[in-house]
Amino acid sequence: MSDWNVADLPDQTGRTIVVTGPTLGGLGHHTALELARRGGRVILAGRNPAKVEETVAAIRAEAPDAQLEALHLDLASLSSVRAAAAAAAQVGPIDVLVNNAGVMGTKYSRTADGLELQMATNHFGPFLLTGLLLPQLVQSEDGRVVTVSSLFHTFAGKAPLGPPREQTGRYSTWRVYGQTKLANLYFTAELDRRLRAADLPVRALAAHPGFAGTHLAANGQYGRSSGGIASILDAGVRAVSQTAAAGAWPSLMAATADLPGNTFVGPGGFRQLSGRPRTVGRSRLARNDENARRLWEISEQTVDLRYP
Repeated sequence: MSDWNVADLPDQTGRTIVVTGPTLGGLGHHTALELARRGGRVILAGRNPAKVEETVAAIRAEAPDAQLEALHLDLASLSSVRAAAAAAAQVGPIDVLVNNAGVMGTKYSRTADGLELQMATNHFGPFLLTGLLLPQLVQSEDGRVVTVSSLFHTFAGKAPLGPPREQTGRYSTWRVYGQTKLANLYFTAELDRRLRAADLPVRALAAHPGFAGTHLAANGQYGRSSGGIASILDAGVRAVSQTAAAGAWPSLMAATADLPGNTFVGPGGFRQLSGRPRTVGRSRLARNDENARRLWEISEQTVDLRYP
C-alpha cells in the first residue's frame, strides 16, 4: 500500500478517536488534525491542559468545525491513567485509540509508581490505558488500537523483561528508549493475538514516523524545545528530517486503512526514514512471541490489570 495518500483519508463522521500526546506541532497534533478535518470526534489526551488548548486552537484555525475534546492524562502516573479512563467513560464507544504520547532520551528517574520514566510513559501507561478503554473499543464493534513505535526498536539489544521497579546494571538512556519502542511492538502483537483468541471486534496495529521533525528529542534531553542548546538540537533535527505532518502519515494509515491486526506501518522511503507510508517489517527480536507473552504478564502485574 505504498500508494497511500493522506488526501485519500476516508470520512470520519460518526467516529470517536482518542489521541494521546497532542503537543502542538507534534505527531499527535497532526494525527488529530487530519482526523478532525474529516469529521471525526477527536479526544485530545495530554498532561498539560494549557498545551492541549494550544493544539485545540491550532486545529480549529485549520478546521473551524472540528469536534474536539480535551482529556487530562499523564501516562507516567498510573493513578492519572485510571482517572483519565474514568473520565473517558462518558465518551461512549471509541473507534480508535492512538497511543502516540511518549518521551525520548530522558535522564534516569523513577516515577511515583517506582517505574523508570521512559518505560512508564511509553509502555506501562499505554498498556493500562488500553486495557481500561477496551470495553469502549469493543462497543464500537470495529475498534482499533494504534501504538506508535520507532525505528529505535532495533537498538534495544534485549527485551525489557527484568523487574520493572529495579535497576540492574548501568543505565543507558538510548538503550532503554529502544526497549520501550520494542515493548510497543510486543504489546501490539500480543494484544492482537489475545483479542483474536477472545473473539473481540478490535484490532491492534503499530506505526512509526521514520525520522520526523518533532520536539521529542530536545524535550527529552533538556526538558524544553527552545532556549540555548535545546534550540540548537531542535533545529538540527528539523533540518535533516521530514515534517511532523508527514511523520503522522503512518499513524493515520494504521488508524483508517483496511489492514489486518498486528500490521506495522512506516515510511516507504530510504531505510524507512521518510516517504509515504506502507506496511513494514520489524527486527528479529521484535518477532519473538514468547518475549511478547512474558512482557504482557509482567505488565499485567505491574499495573494491576488483567485483560482482555
